[in-house]
Amino acid sequence: MKKLRVGVVGVGHIGSNHARIYAEVPAADFTAIYDVDHARANSIAKKYGGIAKRSLHEFTHAVDAASIATPTTAHFGIARELLRRGKHLLVEKPIAENPEQATELAELAAQNKVILQVGHVERFNPVLSALEARLTHPRFIEAHRLSPYPDRSTDIGVVLDLMIHDLEIILHLMRSPVQNIDAVGIAVLSKTEDIANARIRFENGCVANVTSSRISPERMRKIRVFQEDAYLSLDYEKQSGEIYRLESGKIARDKVPIEREEPLKQQLVSFIECATTGREPRVSGFQATAALELAIAITKKIGSSG
Repeated sequence: MKKLRVGVVGVGHIGSNHARIYAEVPAADFTAIYDVDHARANSIAKKYGGIAKRSLHEFTHAVDAASIATPTTAHFGIARELLRRGKHLLVEKPIAENPEQATELAELAAQNKVILQVGHVERFNPVLSALEARLTHPRFIEAHRLSPYPDRSTDIGVVLDLMIHDLEIILHLMRSPVQNIDAVGIAVLSKTEDIANARIRFENGCVANVTSSRISPERMRKIRVFQEDAYLSLDYEKQSGEIYRLESGKIARDKVPIEREEPLKQQLVSFIECATTGREPRVSGFQATAALELAIAITKKIGSSG
């Protein structure tokens, strides 16, 4: 069977990791790189293979599928061009700058019968599988995502940069419409919010409290779920978890068995499988659009409360 020719557009911090993994995956033929910084593209090509192309047009002819890991502002234009040419795409999150662009990309992929997957990488974290297996009827969800100030993605606020990961997961777990949102946020080092908290009430009665910061001295990526029969505490960063249950009138605590793996690698392997077989991706363009809509609603709430 002929291998899928894959490439990467945008080889900054995230894109260079896509290149590294594509070069390692047996089912992929890593053929091309495109970056507006041609010297950077050449450097990554020398390290991982593929050919640094001088234009998006050149790049398009060298691939069947590609990752787009450019700044968010460039996602729509590049993705639209590649989808029109029948290329399968994995677009880093957020999928686009606004829901209108995101919907257009999702519909274009459907029309051209190509895969559009979006890089909500936590959906491939083994911690999430452990949570899904034990989820019954959640009543309260608490998520914390903290990191030091980054040298990337500062063109968007922390809600679209970090919190959107948790929002997409919570929407996936809830499968219930949002009833109302309260949110606060503060800009510290950026023009946009660097710390944010959102409280989301769903129509099924569940409440999610989500906190994100990119000016924290420590890294934290945790989710806690409270349901009628148990409390689950899971750590995405350490890929570990505990479950607390009521047993014979006492609280029993058990470790959640989790098989550790690199979520980004699992995501890209899954993307190649979807592009090869036509299987629906775990996070489609339409699902990513819903997460983007919620993130923008929260961002607007923060703006109106300032």
